[in-house]
Amino acid sequence: MATHTIATRQEWLAARLDLLEAEKQHTRQADELARRRQALPWVRVDKEYRFDTEEGVATLADLFQGRSQLLVYHFMFGPDYKAGCVSCSAVADGFAGNVIHLANHDVTLSVVSRAPLAKLQAYKRRMGWTFPWVSSNGGDFNFDFNVSFTEKQQRAGTIEYNFERDGHAMDAATQVPPPVSDNAAMCGTDVATYARDRPGLSAFVVEKGVIYHTYSTYARGLDGLWGMFQWLDRAPKGRNEQNVWWRRRDEYAQAGAR
Repeated sequence: MATHTIATRQEWLAARLDLLEAEKQHTRQADELARRRQALPWVRVDKEYRFDTEEGVATLADLFQGRSQLLVYHFMFGPDYKAGCVSCSAVADGFAGNVIHLANHDVTLSVVSRAPLAKLQAYKRRMGWTFPWVSSNGGDFNFDFNVSFTEKQQRAGTIEYNFERDGHAMDAATQVPPPVSDNAAMCGTDVATYARDRPGLSAFVVEKGVIYHTYSTYARGLDGLWGMFQWLDRAPKGRNEQNVWWRRRDEYAQAGAR
């Protein structure tokens, strides 16, 4: 356990004010990153994508639900998973309260996975979620936006995720780190099958009837969406983790967590 300095209130205040300046710099840097994201060029999306939804078959345009902006969270739930990724589930637990606010600011948040719709709906009921969740099963959407990969790519070592090849722990053919193997086990699948789907976020806009892809991020680029980590980063012991400690929220009791 780390040893921390014990200080007077005045000494604490001096250290806190020093940290405050660094936090303000971080905030300004975050504002500049947001500006640069919004300044990225747009790429026209001409391909026709189809999704299975609770209302029937939908196009990418339909997912906008009449709004001009669409944020898609690529949730790891492959066709052969027994349950959704426990890490994506922790992220998605924070979506419900944001969907209504985004919708009233001209932004639709939708979740997309490759698992069949019936499997997604069953898991959605289990978790008590209400946000839109659609299936891209049988289509190219996940592959085109670099969050799903084929067995051939996996065997050949040609997976390109997070804008680089073989740059992620899930690409490892041997010595797979515990977080990956643990997550795979909690999805009821083997590591190779689990690793053919990855998490991500993609942003789209529609203008004069034309859809454009504007932004995507993956891996640690999703950190800001993990609400629990934002809280833990402000807790006295921080993230304080070795391997995967989190569970689906209905599994903590049986895991003996507290």
